[in-house]
Amino acid sequence: MPAPSYTERVTVVRPSDVEVPGLGTAALLVLVAEDGSDRPCSLGPTGLANLEAAVAEAGSRAARGEVGAVVLTGGGRTFLAGADLTMMRAATTADEVRALAEAGHRLVAAIADLPVPTLAHLNGAALGGGLEIALACDHRTAAPGVRAIGLPEVTLGLLPGWGGCTVLPRLVGPDAALTVILDNPARANTLLDAAGAQRLGVVDVVVGSLEAALEHLGATVTAGRAGGPATAEQAGGPAGAESIAPAGGAVPVPADEAAWSAAVGARRERARAAAAGGAPAAARALGIVEASRTRTRAESFAAEDDGLTELVMTDQCRASLYAADLLGHRTARPGRPEGVEPRPVTSVGIAGAGLMAGQLALLLARSLRVPVTMRDLDDERAARGLAAVRAEIGRMRERGRLDEATAEELTGLVTVTTDLTDLAGADLVVEAVFEELEVKRAVLSELEGVVSPTAVLATNTSALSVTAMAEHLRHPERVVGLHFFNPVAQMPLVEVVRARRTDDPTYATAFAVADRCRKTSVAVADAPGFVVNRLLVRLLGEVLGSLEEGTTVAEADAALVPMGLPMGPFQLLQLVGPAVAEHVLITLREQLGERYPDSPGLRAVVASGRAFVTGGGRPTAASPVDPAVEELFGSRRSPEPLDAAGVLRRVQLALAEETHLLLREGVVSGAEDVDLAMILGAGWPAHNGGLTPYLDRTGAAEERGGRFHPRGVADLP
Repeated sequence: MPAPSYTERVTVVRPSDVEVPGLGTAALLVLVAEDGSDRPCSLGPTGLANLEAAVAEAGSRAARGEVGAVVLTGGGRTFLAGADLTMMRAATTADEVRALAEAGHRLVAAIADLPVPTLAHLNGAALGGGLEIALACDHRTAAPGVRAIGLPEVTLGLLPGWGGCTVLPRLVGPDAALTVILDNPARANTLLDAAGAQRLGVVDVVVGSLEAALEHLGATVTAGRAGGPATAEQAGGPAGAESIAPAGGAVPVPADEAAWSAAVGARRERARAAAAGGAPAAARALGIVEASRTRTRAESFAAEDDGLTELVMTDQCRASLYAADLLGHRTARPGRPEGVEPRPVTSVGIAGAGLMAGQLALLLARSLRVPVTMRDLDDERAARGLAAVRAEIGRMRERGRLDEATAEELTGLVTVTTDLTDLAGADLVVEAVFEELEVKRAVLSELEGVVSPTAVLATNTSALSVTAMAEHLRHPERVVGLHFFNPVAQMPLVEVVRARRTDDPTYATAFAVADRCRKTSVAVADAPGFVVNRLLVRLLGEVLGSLEEGTTVAEADAALVPMGLPMGPFQLLQLVGPAVAEHVLITLREQLGERYPDSPGLRAVVASGRAFVTGGGRPTAASPVDPAVEELFGSRRSPEPLDAAGVLRRVQLALAEETHLLLREGVVSGAEDVDLAMILGAGWPAHNGGLTPYLDRTGAAEERGGRFHPRGVADLP
């Protein structure tokens, strides 16, 4: 991926006049792409200037009494997608960034200061700066089909810098505002739909057309002039909402200052922890929201300018923007067979009925809407597997994720058997049995004896050689790796593994199935551990190796905090399961060599049944690490064991070495695929840009063979 260059995709304004009941003529400003395409509109310097000029002209007409309102809407699929992120990635000086921030604030202030009522009708997505422009209007409506309303800036290493930290708390209250600014982005960048935005007070009402939005505007303003609206909704916002004051004026402060402090305080620790893990944007946004309570609009906007400028001019922000661009183009990654039709899949078989098999069965039934048959060795296992699937369908129905009809359909689609011949008609059979090469070989051999010659045989192995599994089959060309991650429903990645003799139709079918499951696919060669497990096990191996050499559990646990990983190494070991971790570590050690350290301590943990964390249930990032487990380690003590900083550097260098090796081996097509796999399959922080920008930034990449990216791709130029 080359360093970004910047050519603005310009947004223009199509002005016209419309009639608003009770208000007369209104200036309608429609935002569209200059090139006539239906691409999402964003605002760079020229687009901002275009909209600012259109707002100024509408203001002049209002002052002359020619129009009684100003209305903004989009002309394509979006209302407005916000500031042009390509410009931010390409910016080389703080002055460029500050100019864009200040231009956005001038526009927002100009809209807020118009002398007539204003309306933003969200015909489509309103994100970031696009939503902030809408917030500057007196009233907001949204079409019922809108699914993307929000302020996702902190996920990009930014903050809402065109008034979001200032205006939104006064519109909906600080707690609801921080839900949009901080909480939703932290929940995998959750966005509001139109109804959700109305419930939160971000939009007044959901209406079916622009004409209905104009009627709402006229009725609301007329009611206000007649003595005030009867409800907060009629007023265009929630009870207690206050508009932003003119430039330089005093900003109204919500009456309940305790609620404001409580809202900020409830998020302070999470923002601090994110900053400690290398993501400072949330803490910076929270600080501006907190301080804006007593600032004038001009003062608060200036603080947003400072915060946005300083954040953009950091390596962390550039890495976040690199990751966002990568994730936005993930379906375009190389490796798929071109011009090859996938085979039709009208029924699916699952070899196995355990936990992973059941998850796969439900995912494939729900995604493909075809019959799925699980097969296990005895009636008890089979029945237990089917009961687990049906229980999960019941939970999804209770939570509102499935309606009654769909739940009933899925219940009928998933069946179970102990008879191998019941899989004979399947177009795709996925083996999901114990992670042991000989067991998987035997299962595939059995399947080949009953399925049709064109059926695709897939393995869900997480680390074993797909080529070795298929080498004794009559038709190894129809075997492929489909490595789904656990939990299957939530994890967005599939590693699609091409064995030595996998043919193009089989490989194309694997990608097509992953696509229909709405997963992101990364094409990987058949190599030990593929990408994610190879790198994660190398990381865990280095931590365990440090314990064997005398590093304390406390030091090792603290070591990786600056990486910002979703959980620490010991919580991850416990989540994976010490026995599974030991099995994979031994397997990769045998296949890749001594750089995957031997760990007698891990063997002792498995043999003793001890745990790395305390407390019951599924381990989480908050599970306390048990320091007493340290007594099982120390088999090769060093006179000077590593402290936390030493362990961190050891892990960084090991990951840089392993990444260089897998790239040289052609396991994936490039460093971008490593980053995509690690972000989506291992939860590697997007604010680090994935793995390789982080290794570049820390100098580990150069120390172990060279940078993965030219400067300016995922860090400052």
